[in-house]
Amino acid sequence: MKGSPTSRINFNSFITICLFLNVCLSEGVVAQSQNTTGDATIPVKVGVVLDMDSLVGKIGMSCMNMALSEFYATHPHYKTRLVFNTKDSMGDVVAAASAAVELIRNVEVQAIIGPRSSMQANFVISLGNKSQVPIISFSATSPSLTSLKSPYFFRAARSGSFQVNAIRDIVEEFGWREVVPIYIDNLFGETLIPYLTAALQEINIRVPYLSVIPESADDDLITKELYKLMNNQTRVFIVHVAMPLGSRILVKDEEIGMMSEGYVWIMTDSMTTLWRSINSSAINALQGILGVKSYVPKSKELENFTVRWKRKFQSDNPNVNAEMNIIGLWAYDATFAVARAVENAGTANLRFNRTNISGSGATDLETLGVSQNGPQLIKELSKINFTGLSGDFHFVNGQLESSVFQIVNVNGNGERRVGFWTPQSGLVKDWKSTNTSAKSSSKPKLGPIIWPGDTNSVPKGWKIPVEGKKLKIGVPVKDGFTEFVKVTWDSNSKKAKSIGGYCIDVFDAVMSKMPYPVPYEYVPFATPEGNAAGSYNDLIDQVFYGIYDGVVGDITIVANRSLYVDYTLPYTESGVSMLVPVRDNNKKNAWVFLQPLTSDLWVTSGCFFVFIGFVVWVLEHRINEDFRGPPAHQVGTSFWFSFSTMVFAHREKVVSNLSRFVVIIWCFVVLVLTQSYTASLTSLLTVEQLQPTVTDINQLLKRRESVGFLSASFVKDTLLEMKFDESHIKKYGTLEELHDLFTEGSAKGGISAALDEIPYIRLFLSKYCGKYTTVKPTFKTDGFGFVFPKGSPLVADVSRAILNVTQGDEMQKIHNKWFNNATCPDFDPTVSSNSLGLESFWGLFLIAGVASISALIIFAAMFLYEQKHVLFQFHPENSVWRKVRTMFRIFDQKDLSSHTFKKTEPRDASCHCSVHSIGAYGSSTNTNCPPSPSVGSNQIDPSDFVFLVEQGSVTDSPDIPPSPERSSIELADYSHGQ
Repeated sequence: MKGSPTSRINFNSFITICLFLNVCLSEGVVAQSQNTTGDATIPVKVGVVLDMDSLVGKIGMSCMNMALSEFYATHPHYKTRLVFNTKDSMGDVVAAASAAVELIRNVEVQAIIGPRSSMQANFVISLGNKSQVPIISFSATSPSLTSLKSPYFFRAARSGSFQVNAIRDIVEEFGWREVVPIYIDNLFGETLIPYLTAALQEINIRVPYLSVIPESADDDLITKELYKLMNNQTRVFIVHVAMPLGSRILVKDEEIGMMSEGYVWIMTDSMTTLWRSINSSAINALQGILGVKSYVPKSKELENFTVRWKRKFQSDNPNVNAEMNIIGLWAYDATFAVARAVENAGTANLRFNRTNISGSGATDLETLGVSQNGPQLIKELSKINFTGLSGDFHFVNGQLESSVFQIVNVNGNGERRVGFWTPQSGLVKDWKSTNTSAKSSSKPKLGPIIWPGDTNSVPKGWKIPVEGKKLKIGVPVKDGFTEFVKVTWDSNSKKAKSIGGYCIDVFDAVMSKMPYPVPYEYVPFATPEGNAAGSYNDLIDQVFYGIYDGVVGDITIVANRSLYVDYTLPYTESGVSMLVPVRDNNKKNAWVFLQPLTSDLWVTSGCFFVFIGFVVWVLEHRINEDFRGPPAHQVGTSFWFSFSTMVFAHREKVVSNLSRFVVIIWCFVVLVLTQSYTASLTSLLTVEQLQPTVTDINQLLKRRESVGFLSASFVKDTLLEMKFDESHIKKYGTLEELHDLFTEGSAKGGISAALDEIPYIRLFLSKYCGKYTTVKPTFKTDGFGFVFPKGSPLVADVSRAILNVTQGDEMQKIHNKWFNNATCPDFDPTVSSNSLGLESFWGLFLIAGVASISALIIFAAMFLYEQKHVLFQFHPENSVWRKVRTMFRIFDQKDLSSHTFKKTEPRDASCHCSVHSIGAYGSSTNTNCPPSPSVGSNQIDPSDFVFLVEQGSVTDSPDIPPSPERSSIELADYSHGQ
């Protein structure tokens, strides 16, 4: 049934309106003739420079158109309306620059959104800076653009340099020690590598090789480069290329077997963002890959927008497989930001100032105008701050701030998030539970990962390539000490016939303990004639230069070498010592009895014998008849008593308690001394005394004597550092040469000592046992170790294998095989003096001295206290010397109050001499008082004492006034005491 004319008109009108709206939306023309208030809107032209045929360009343009329509739908009252003027850069730098020039010069756009790549943006930014037109890019992430420092460039994306710390922490988390970056040979690829390598070097991750893939590389070139990587031992790769090229690289990886177990592939943000867009056949090559990409918080607005965008994009591009990604969200938010900034900047200066250049020779760049609205527009863009679909959106120094990255693992047709990375906490499993202590946590920081080869086991990051060549292990060539390394040559071919020795057997045993097979071959470091090609330092340099993959031999671990190579754990004892001849000092001479004690101990002992004799005499003189008599007799008795204590033959009795205290302590000191002396003398007379001819290396320097070192050894550098003249340094290569140099001596062109490592010294002493010994100092070294290139992952596994070998019986078997007879029972690594020194006995002498002095002090105090009545009766005008002399004269007299005299000489009353019996000069008139044994020598001046009569207070001495308190004083029968 036909409809009415009115129905046909309404239907036609409806179709017309729909077509009009569709055209407006598809072209992006959303400028309205009137807003809701009825005021006219002002169109503002904005340029868009994108690769319209690229996936980034299609997604970006689609999101920008939707953003424009949705922005003004939610802000209908705005007076400005953006009008996009699009240009296709066609993936070419020149085309992008040409499009920008046309938009600025002819269209006079107020801003340009784009271009897509960093290479294109580099020149367009300069155009924008010259014409004061802001350039807003949502996909150019190269860190080099920041260095342009253009105020008219705004990166509505995050710099690629922000992701390098996340990649670094991933490598550190799994303990990989080497990585190889694979990057595209253009500005996008090469500008990120310095940031990446610097971040890896912060944690001592080695980058042994940089793989550069040209942008125009064909499959053959890619395959050749990948085979080169396969033949190296590193198995951790970081891929930073554009996605079309990246998918081709990963497909070739799978074809040649580099996506198997043991390999690690990490994609940077640019690849991880777009990997879903590749075809399904290439997705299979991504299984097990880790990726880093910006994290976008989920929101209801984002979910609704994704649904709307997916519907529209598939409608506009039915043959393109694409998923919404962060680039599209940045394009959406960038459009919002530009629209808001244009509105806030106003429309008063939407014009360009033209440069008047006459003549036909003017170039397009010279005719570019200058936007008057540009300065105000960049101010408003810098103030932009809102929460967009991509998260917080605001510019800091012209670009978005570093934010959270998510770590994803590609499995099947999708990706699985295994963790996050934040600037504050590093790697974490759950972003919401991040905290400042997460970095130091020992718990796993990432969730379970399925690695290439469909395995859950974490790859170790390196592997000895089975398909590649064997490891070339350099070995030194030497004439002597062949027990360590011995190279046997074929006399006809001049090639190595066999290579053996202690070090070789140890290395073979260690490699047999490795958890995986390691193919290797020994290569002698020799000239075509079979001689050594250089020193040990030269041999180690071959590892640094990559000629050898390692070195096995008697190689000592020293600090300066470790700057260029890595060492395993040592497998021998360490140390460098001085080897010297010995001489027999066991000669029977008349003075051998003096050798057990040093001269300082002899002198100290003698002084103490005299001192102890003096102390005992002082303490015993007034109360012991054995210590009285003529002066010569008293001196002899004192010395006799003191020295006789050496053999405990003293006969004199000591009656004073103070003397007994001193003598007991001294006898203990003498006992220790005599016992030590006896033991040392016995050793000197009965044990063979082999003494070194040199005991200190400084003696060689002072005497300017020669010293030897093993040829090609690092010891020569040590001797030069010790200020030995090079003319006094002799080298030797065999045990016999060393013995001959010692036999000749320094005076005849030989040596007086040799500086060598302990393993060599032990071998030498085993052959010449009893003729040589070692003396201090012993210089610390770390022993022999195996050498590998700097950062080699073999070092850790070989070191663990060394522990397994050295802690078992196999090491002893190897030692017995090569050094079975290398023992010297008389070998003593240190030689010290046999003489006893004062340092061993000063404590005993200190105790004896303190005891003796204390006894003297106590005796003096007691004596002065007993004679205080005499001290008080001295005339004030008497001299000090006269007083002292008087007290010494009193000290020289017997102490008749002592119990020793009371027992042996009972005092008679008739023998008591009163003051009347003492004459004017001290002579006794009493015949009952015996004379003093020292009469004549100890006469007392009558003026020294006060003589008092029994009844009176008259004194016979004019020096001392009479004492009213005392009627008489008995002077202890002075004449009798004499």
